[in-house]
Amino acid sequence: MDEILLYQIIQKLDVIEQKLEREKKLLTVDEVSQMFGITKSYLYKLTSARKIPHFKPTGKKIYFDYDELVEWMKRNRISTMDEIREEAHSHFKKL
Repeated sequence: MDEILLYQIIQKLDVIEQKLEREKKLLTVDEVSQMFGITKSYLYKLTSARKIPHFKPTGKKIYFDYDELVEWMKRNRISTMDEIREEAHSHFKKL
C-alpha cells in the first residue's frame, strides 16, 4: 500500500514540475537541448550562426526566451495534404 501511495505522489510531483517548467520564461542551454531533443553542441552551433533567438547578458552564459523559441519552432510550417488540396480546390474554383 505504501509503494502505491509513493508512486502516486511521485507522479503528481512530476506533473507539477512539468507545469512549472512551462511557466518558466528564461531557459538555459541544458533545458533547451533537452526540450528539443538536440545536443548542446548543435544548439551552440545554432546560436553561433545566429539561427536561433537567444540572449547573452554577460557575454558568456546563453539564455533563451520560451515564447520566442515557440515562435521560432512554428516557422516554416508544412501544410497537410488536406490543406494543399483545399487550397488547390479554391484556386481552381476562382478560374
